[in-house]
Amino acid sequence: MTQPNLEKYGFTEEHQQIYDMVYRYSREELHPLCERMDREDWFPEEQFRSLHEVGLLGTSIAEEYGGQGLGFLEQCFIAEAMSYWNPTFGAGWLGTDSICAHNIVRNASDTVKKKFLPGFADGTVIGALGMTEPGAGSDALGSMATTAVRDGDNYIINGRKMFITMGPVAQLILLYAKTDPDKGPRGVSAFAFETTTPGFQVAQKLDKMGWRGIPTAELVFDDCVVPADNLVGPENGGVGVLMSGLNLERVLMCFHMIGVAQRALDISVDYAQQRKQFGKAIAEFQLIQGILADMYTDIQTMRALSYQLAKEVHDLEVGGGGRGEIHMRSSACMLHAGRSLMRVVDNGVQVHGGNGYILESEINQLYRIGKLMEIGAGTNQIRQVIIAQELLK
Repeated sequence: MTQPNLEKYGFTEEHQQIYDMVYRYSREELHPLCERMDREDWFPEEQFRSLHEVGLLGTSIAEEYGGQGLGFLEQCFIAEAMSYWNPTFGAGWLGTDSICAHNIVRNASDTVKKKFLPGFADGTVIGALGMTEPGAGSDALGSMATTAVRDGDNYIINGRKMFITMGPVAQLILLYAKTDPDKGPRGVSAFAFETTTPGFQVAQKLDKMGWRGIPTAELVFDDCVVPADNLVGPENGGVGVLMSGLNLERVLMCFHMIGVAQRALDISVDYAQQRKQFGKAIAEFQLIQGILADMYTDIQTMRALSYQLAKEVHDLEVGGGGRGEIHMRSSACMLHAGRSLMRVVDNGVQVHGGNGYILESEINQLYRIGKLMEIGAGTNQIRQVIIAQELLK
């Protein structure tokens, strides 16, 4: 694979250096883990926590808290390069270093930052996002049943969360709960929740078809006492924390998808050149060439739109997002990327033929990963609704 020339897209030499460093590290250290992760649903926890040794944890955390002090664009290119060689590991990195830690960086008080951010930076803390519930997925805020009731200087939290990536291994969860049920979505608050809190337990670990190797679970909160100081953002301000982060998350996920798609194309090209039928490599047949050309074209449109959106949201103001044109454009970006990725991995399986249908083949692993990108962080249909609502205002 020819690594992307980021300067051609208007990025800097420093961005290219970060991409290249992560690309080399992931090729040498993370790619060899893929097979076992997928086969055994094994999480390489020691390897994950050791990322701080190469500067890949706490990337957006300020140096005063032990982090790298990098920006959103740098996180995007870390996600793309890491996901090319080990997309499941890259997804786990996204869950803790960006979706959890970065939201704390953007929204938490100095008290919360001083308490938790150094742990993210040195690998002693793995984070997770606690939003989705058994009965609240696409309508996560409106249908949320988890409650946080004020009791003096604490909140008492009760409820359940479902499909929580990194939940079984997390030390800290960015947890959303209703603090004023009468206000509906506007009565939700965000908390920095420590999983050592009495009353917390992992109810069940979920066996997924893709992203195998990063644990996902249902979590239970039974009379969990959380200090009021652990609020992230103001009381009843959870919707602002969520929506601001969600726009960034969607764009960042597109970079994850680019890495997966590019890997699918590269291994398909290699396979087409090596696989022989009717006396010659299948790459010589125009029908196969057409499939490869479609895969390449989908990736180029994914890359162009995602790179542009990253520039638009990289300095999104605190509390920004969740409305207006940037909300519509980030939703469109992920809608397009998710659909494009599924076309790419589906075509990749087609190029591989019967070998692509074998569970342990790499293209099969990428296919199973791809489907989640049309479901996670808001389904394709929710993205369509967001776009249409903005268009019709």
